[in-house]
Formats: sequence, structure tokens, C-alpha cells
Amino acid sequence: MKNPPAVAALSILVICIHASAASAQQPNSSSEAFTICGNGQRITCVVDGDTFWLRGEKIRIADIDTPELSPPRCRRERERGLAAKQRLLDILNSGPLSFKTTARDEDRFGRKLRIVYRERRSVGDILVAEGLARKWEGSRRSWCE
Repeated sequence: MKNPPAVAALSILVICIHASAASAQQPNSSSEAFTICGNGQRITCVVDGDTFWLRGEKIRIADIDTPELSPPRCRRERERGLAAKQRLLDILNSGPLSFKTTARDEDRFGRKLRIVYRERRSVGDILVAEGLARKWEGSRRSWCE
């Protein structure tokens, strides 16, 4: 072999690319104790049915839309929004979570867009099945209808 350093460098590059691709496809894992967010510093807490903070990073569940709480547009939206928020808190506190990135890393508000999993099931799918969320279709629709 005439150029062993070049072969070694190429091998390292291939290994790094493979490891990087594998880690990009693997969800990150977490098990934290969540609370409801208050007015103070937000570290690990739930904002509403589709937004929470984890270790100081704001995360928006990318595959769903839940009723708004700030401000709700009607009483029905407020009630459903509070139920979605409480259910998300329960799910997040029920065991380890994993996260998968989407095509966009962040939304226009700087929230990290992630699909969140609990025991290999999308948290969004759980909330949709329970009537507390809708699948995200690219725009918000009213919860007051």
C-alpha cells in the first residue's frame, strides 16, 4: 500500500460519517420530573398540551396541535387545552422519553421541533387518540367550532 496515512484518514472519515448518520437517526432519550410551568425560570416543565421545557430548552411537539391556553378563544378551547396540558404532564412523567428531530430543527418562535416518544409510541398519537390533540397539518384550526 503506497499511501497508508491517506487510507487511514479516509477510514476515519467514513467511520465518523457513519456514526454521525446513525446518531442523527437515533432519538435522544430522557427521563425527567416535569412540573407545570409557572412565572419563574423554566427548566423542566409543561407550558401547554404541545409545548414543554426540558433542561432549559423549549420543545414543541412537532406532529400535533392542541388547544391554545394563552389566550384561549372560547371556554371549550380553554377546557380542552387544560386537559391536554395535564395529560401531557402525566405522560412526560410516566417514564423515559425519546426524541426524534424533524426536517426543521426549530419553529419561528425558537422552539425545538421534536416528535416525542414514550415506549416507542408518539406522545402526539396518544393525545390525538384521546381527543386532546389533532395531527399537525401545517396550520392551526379553531377549537371553538
